[in-house]
This record gives sequence, C-alpha cells and structure tokens, in this order.
Amino acid sequence: MSTTDKQKEFTTINPTSEEEIKTYTYMTDEEAENAVKKCHEAYLKWRHTPIEERAEIIKAIGEELVSQKDKFATLMTDEMGKLLRQSHQEIELCKGICDFTATEGLNVLKNEERELPDGGKGIITYSPIGVIYGIQPWNFPAYQVIRYSIANLMAGNGILLKHAKNVTGSALLLKEIYEKAGLPKDLFTVLIIDHDQSDTIIENELVRGVTLTGSSEAGKIIAKKAGGVLKKTVLELGSNDAYLILEDADIAMAAKTCVQGRVYNNGETCVSAKRFIVTEKVYDEFKSAFVEGMKTIVTGDPKEKSSKMGPLARKDLREKLHDQVEKSVQKGAKIILGGTLPNGKGYFYPATILDNVQPGQPAYDDELFGPVASLIKAKDDEDAMRIANDSKFGLGGGIFSNDQDKAIQLAQNHFDTGMVNINSFGLARPNMPFGGVKNSGYGREHGGFGLREFINAKSIFVPKKK
Repeated sequence: MSTTDKQKEFTTINPTSEEEIKTYTYMTDEEAENAVKKCHEAYLKWRHTPIEERAEIIKAIGEELVSQKDKFATLMTDEMGKLLRQSHQEIELCKGICDFTATEGLNVLKNEERELPDGGKGIITYSPIGVIYGIQPWNFPAYQVIRYSIANLMAGNGILLKHAKNVTGSALLLKEIYEKAGLPKDLFTVLIIDHDQSDTIIENELVRGVTLTGSSEAGKIIAKKAGGVLKKTVLELGSNDAYLILEDADIAMAAKTCVQGRVYNNGETCVSAKRFIVTEKVYDEFKSAFVEGMKTIVTGDPKEKSSKMGPLARKDLREKLHDQVEKSVQKGAKIILGGTLPNGKGYFYPATILDNVQPGQPAYDDELFGPVASLIKAKDDEDAMRIANDSKFGLGGGIFSNDQDKAIQLAQNHFDTGMVNINSFGLARPNMPFGGVKNSGYGREHGGFGLREFINAKSIFVPKKK
C-alpha cells in the first residue's frame, strides 16, 4: 500500500510494561525519494573529504555515543527490553568500532602501488561508490547500525537506514548523535518507511548497495530484488549456532559459559549459543550443571540490577518462539526446564531447555530466537562435529576442550561457520571479521573487511617513461 494517498502511523510499545512509547508517521513516497536525493547530494561532497577528516568525525561519533550513553541505553531498554547493563555494553562496543575504524581505515583504504609487467606503475585506489541502503533489525538497536554505517562512512559513502519500526526512537537518536559529532546533514538518513516503499528504495538509481541483517528468508528476498537491478548485497542472516562440549572439556566452565551464551540479550542474538552438542561420555554431567545454571536466570524488569533476563521484544516474537517449542515437543523433544508462557504484564519467556532434540524438530533445524536451549547427544567428538555442521546455517559456533590445539584444528579445518569461539562465548570484536556462510549470509564486516565491501577498487595504469 502506497503512502502517497494516505499517511500511516505506528506506535512503539515497551515490551516490559506493554505501554505505548511514541507514535510515528511513515514517510510519503515523495518524502522518501527526496530523502534519498539529499543523501546522495551529501555523499557527493563527503566523498572528496580527506580521509583523515572523515576519521576524526568517526572518532567523534564514538565519543558522542559515550556522552549520551545513559540516554541511549535507557531508550534501547525501553524499546526492545534488553537488560540496561547490556545496553551500556552495546554502546561501549559501538565506541570500540568507531575507534578501530577511524584508525585502521587509514591503512585499509590507502592507495597501493604495484609494478606493471612492462615496467610501468600500477595504482590501486579505493573509491566510495555512493549511497548504501541498510535494512536493520531491532535486537541491537545501536550496534546493528554502527556495524555497517561507520565502515561505509569512513569509506566515503552515504548511508540510508531502514530500522525495525519498534526501535525507531533509537534510529533517530543515532542520527542526532552522528550530526552532533560533526557528520554533514543528510549523509546519514533515517527512512521511516514500510516494506513496499523499501522495495522502491532498492530500485532507486541513486542507491548503489544494499545490506541486510535479518532472517534467511528476508535475505533471499532482498538479494533477489537487489540482484535484479545489479546491486551488490552484504547479508548477515539467522543462525542456529552449535556449541560442542567434547569429552575432555572443563564441564563446570562449559556449562556456566553456555548459560551466558544462550540468555545474553534475552536470547535474541543471531550469533549466540543455541544448540549444545555434548559427547555421550559427559552428557549427563553437562546436562545437570547446565540445568542448574539456567535455573538461576530470573526474568524481570530489565532496569533492575537483580534481573538476569528481560522480556522478548514483541508479543508476536514470543508467540512464534513458544509455537516452535510446542512443535518440537510434539515431534519428540522433552522440556526439562521452562517452556511455559508466564502470566502478567510484559512479553517474558523463561529460560528453557529441550532434551532429546532430533532432526525434524524446529529446535534442531531452525533458529529459536529467544532463551531456549537445545540439548543434543553425540556419540563422540567426531560425531559432535558432524552434528554441528548438519545445519543450513553457518554464522558462529563454539568448542569446549582442554586440548586447545585440537580445538583450534577442529575450528580451522572442520567447523563450517564464519566464526568459532574456543572455550568461550562472545559477540563481535571490532578487529575481527564478522559474518557467516550457507543460509547465514555472505560478506564480512569488522576487522577492516567491511571497509572494502562497498568500494570501487580502481586500477590506474601509468606507463614507464621512455
């Protein structure tokens, strides 16, 4: 439905209290098109800004994020329900990304020279390509945007953002922060638009690249639409990350770490621990310790220090998660903790563990976006690795073993994912590449890799003087 004829509104809801936060109005088609033009015009000037000046502004954005950390963290918690302390951690991660990009970008994007076969000189220059359109989810309202926008701003591109509508306030606050830090007006533009309008933005001739963080199904749709107009995409999609507990693992440490890996950010993280594949020899020991750890995860107001987990971000998300749990049980899985919808206000869901998880169940095959853990028994270490790779996804994973060299070899040679944690759980690191394979998408961000995803690696040939 076009917004040309009729303005449409939506209201953001606090998932803890179920109270309304704010009502927003979608842009008209004309407003959205004009916003793209203004972003492009700002890009035409920005692309010629010396990279050292761009770096200073990127660094200033990081400083401004910290300056407004309390305000931003509270807003994120209100909009999507993450623990307030984890909202603060998210801002600190974003600051780290800004600092790394401002420094490393000077090296990654500098010109290279090569000698040509005829004795002449070749120059490789990394030029921006234009306006990059980002479609982002709600689970990390600041980080998801920082991840693609900071690298591309450093590269000299312009940025369009279509954020998830339940975190619209966070999107607009980011724009305010960017511009207060010195970013030129309109270079970072928030588009408050619906899905139909989004398709038009992808087709807009001024948009040169598209990046999406979302589900695998959404990725297929966006990739097809962008490919249809010959535009490059970077996709960070869903996953069902496997964490392997091998026969020689430190079980107490593994169980404690896996609890954290499953419930961090209310369990609503693409690259979080979801399937726990445990060798038969230590299965019962791990299960016992893991259940005891998950029992300590008490849901509550995410602003209270005593709370260990907040609500899911939306009512429909909780309904979908619970439906996946019930369907898994119908197909043979067993609930050994949680699994019941609580009464009262807020979209809370308890820390849940499913045992006897087998192929054909949602808990085995699909992504469960919430605090539900899938326990899977393996015959031995080799079987555990096989089960881990028996997935359509390939974003992250983990290995617990006291033989670090063995774990590194398994991660390097056998784990079919973009990222692997050894005896640990972690999210993004600014200096390491982030991304996946298979149905978890393609392309890389962070670690300097994202700086070259949407650039023109231009070759300049200079003949040898005669």
